[in-house]
Amino acid sequence: MPDTVLPAELVELAEKVIIANRRTGRTIAVAESCTGGLVSAALTEIAGSSDVFEAGFITYSNDMKAELLKVSHDVLDTFGAVSIATAWAMAQGALKQSHAHVAVAITGIAGPGGGSEQKPVGTVVFARAERGAAADKVVADMRHFENNGRGGVRLQAALCALELLLPDAPAP
Repeated sequence: MPDTVLPAELVELAEKVIIANRRTGRTIAVAESCTGGLVSAALTEIAGSSDVFEAGFITYSNDMKAELLKVSHDVLDTFGAVSIATAWAMAQGALKQSHAHVAVAITGIAGPGGGSEQKPVGTVVFARAERGAAADKVVADMRHFENNGRGGVRLQAALCALELLLPDAPAP
């Protein structure tokens, strides 16, 4: 276990992701919003991760989602930042802006504010895109995590995102 300030369960799962993807020859990228780089931080805790982890995009604002990941303003305006459509577009954008074989996107409401009746605090959306996969093969899901504080929501979201980066991971 490396010397880290991150939770052990996060770093342990990141190590599994790096080892498993190295074994299959896959490179990965992540597009993060509500996790603010937590997934990227966990992956880079692993020595030698640079041969697997290619890029991390932290796009917190809608303008940066549009500018860096090419998420359409129409998608953001119509469905909102916390939506399957936005997460899918973020994952696709991370693939297009990198050379990675697979990308996972995370967008959600970590709290303590910002939630609504339709999308309460703890609502997080994930999407996984794979290079060469059929365009209509959308792997995305909205999850509702326990609202156990901002850090708790972000940790749950980061763990879920890492699971999606494991080869042969099932759809969320």
